[in-house]
Amino acid sequence: MFDKASYTDEIEPAFRRLKFKYFGHDAAVLHEREIRKQAPPFAFLRQDAALREAFMADVSEIMINARFHAYCAVIDKLKHKARYSDPWNPYEIAMQFCMEKLSNRLVVDGQSKRLTHVLFEARGREEDRQLELEFRRVAANDKRWGWRAVDFTRTPLEPLFVPKAANLAGHQLADLIARPLALRAIKPGQPNRAFDIVADRIWDFKVFP
Repeated sequence: MFDKASYTDEIEPAFRRLKFKYFGHDAAVLHEREIRKQAPPFAFLRQDAALREAFMADVSEIMINARFHAYCAVIDKLKHKARYSDPWNPYEIAMQFCMEKLSNRLVVDGQSKRLTHVLFEARGREEDRQLELEFRRVAANDKRWGWRAVDFTRTPLEPLFVPKAANLAGHQLADLIARPLALRAIKPGQPNRAFDIVADRIWDFKVFP
């Protein structure tokens, strides 16, 4: 979740400045896996250790300063499949957990009855269609489960499916924290500096089952 002023005035410009500094343009997409694997367009990180350290330090600086807070869900697919004979789609479970936290926070922030857009990175026409259908079912209170069901009608939510090529700073920030969060869930005792950098802004961290 971002405050719109912080997003437009601080986070987006910070990502743009970093891209111009290292690429000469702002068309590059910061994708955690490609950075970690030093795959194109990040192959230049293999060539110079000092340059690689400077780049990673600048990325860390953005994450340290970025004003956001996150509600995160990690689904252990193997445990989920082993526990339930007809397991639900793990992506949809994670989405509902996060939608519940989002709706509750919007009420606390005085945003009830105001439309909030929820941006998804597009995965494919059919996948997006199915996920939007599930999203709208949840938002209409047609998927109520658990002993403390959330009333989503308090906070209207509208999904938007955006291709990776749109190069949104918010999606790139989310991608950068996803693997550190998964590692914290799978290996909680392992040192995890990337998680530590953003830990104070992870306001809920659900691991299921």
